[in-house]
Amino acid sequence: MHPRDQTIFALSSGRTPSAIAVVRVSGSQAGLVLTTLAGRLPAPRQASRRLLRDGAGQPIDDAVVLWFPGPASATGEDIAEFHVHGGRAVLAALFATISDIPNTRTAEPGEFTRRAFENGKLDLTEAEGLDDLIHADTDRQRRQALRQLQGLLGDRARDWRERIIEASALIEAGIDFSDEGDVPAELRAPAVKAIKALHDEIAKVLAAQGHSERLRDGLVVAIAGEPNVGKSTLINQLARREVAIVSPHAGTTRDVIEVQLDLDGYPVTVIDTAGIRETDDPVEQEGVRRARARAEDADLVLWLVEGEQAVDLDTMRSRWTSADGGASSSGSVWIVRNKIDLGGGGGAGPSAEFGISASRGDGIPELVDALVRFASEFFGTTEGAMVTRARQRDLLSRASDSLRRSLGLLEDGEELAAEELRAAAYALGRLLGRVDVEDVLGAIFQKFCIGK
Repeated sequence: MHPRDQTIFALSSGRTPSAIAVVRVSGSQAGLVLTTLAGRLPAPRQASRRLLRDGAGQPIDDAVVLWFPGPASATGEDIAEFHVHGGRAVLAALFATISDIPNTRTAEPGEFTRRAFENGKLDLTEAEGLDDLIHADTDRQRRQALRQLQGLLGDRARDWRERIIEASALIEAGIDFSDEGDVPAELRAPAVKAIKALHDEIAKVLAAQGHSERLRDGLVVAIAGEPNVGKSTLINQLARREVAIVSPHAGTTRDVIEVQLDLDGYPVTVIDTAGIRETDDPVEQEGVRRARARAEDADLVLWLVEGEQAVDLDTMRSRWTSADGGASSSGSVWIVRNKIDLGGGGGAGPSAEFGISASRGDGIPELVDALVRFASEFFGTTEGAMVTRARQRDLLSRASDSLRRSLGLLEDGEELAAEELRAAAYALGRLLGRVDVEDVLGAIFQKFCIGK
């Protein structure tokens, strides 16, 4: 039997031991599994209390079971759920009994959701939204993922694709009736109007997103500077706990330290890097190399200096340019003047310059507020954001480009314009996962947890 035709099962709740554990079973044998363990099928979609028994008739657990016959189920297949006590021995006995039933096996990561996708229960954008919802760490990430799961982009993409197909039908009808005088012209006008409207809608979505797809991964902020200027003290202040060792000795931080922050719902990764300087210590040299690499990739660099120390941005950027000639950071740079409590630096300077005391906390609230504003501008309008992944942006851009080219080609011949319209519809089909997406399915669903 092909693996996709086998019945799958997995633990769908959290790590054991736990008060309650949920085991899901999906496939043609789900009813047999439920009957074997619980004696008989309960009423569909109604919780029933049953004593579960193994194949030899020995009791396993007093549990709650549910039965969801397909296709009216999450995966489109028959589904059985077992809500048991979350002890390891209980689950081991339950899994052993299920495994003894022919054509059953443990599920692979994301296989329940993949079956739901393959059975038309959700499209690929909704599956991606589900994955994002599972991994959401902040409230803004949760809200964006939930909107995607509810079809914010998928519904629009289906509508766009249908309208492209309708416009394509008009163009191709003009080709078929090209010898009928004014018929092609009558068909071309509404087609052109529809294509222009579609192109404008998709282009508007792409232009309004900002970096909304980056909300999944978060903003990366690197704290950089020379040794012993207070970088580790600053990251401890931002994290509100001691995550980095603070020492008066230069070169204490040898590796990159990362802290995940939730700033007003925006996910921010703050990186404490080794002090950038020339050194003969091979371990510190590696730390400096890693610091330069992370500063290059950061969306924002907080360059820490002491007091009123003069700073030249071009010289400063060259300090973290890769030794192999890589480009310097394309992100923003803020000057953060530390140790203002010692009399150096009289507080905040221009909009991209701040005065703080990392040891006392002076100026930290103002710096955090500025980081929140920066994150808000960086991510753009996420409340109505439709694009949440680079894959989605790329396919929407392809569709938009094809629509634009089709308008330019109409005067040269309907055949070429029709081909561009087919390319636009194909790109939206890939966005929804309905045409030629086998190459991306594995990459998407393998990131899901087992049991989802």
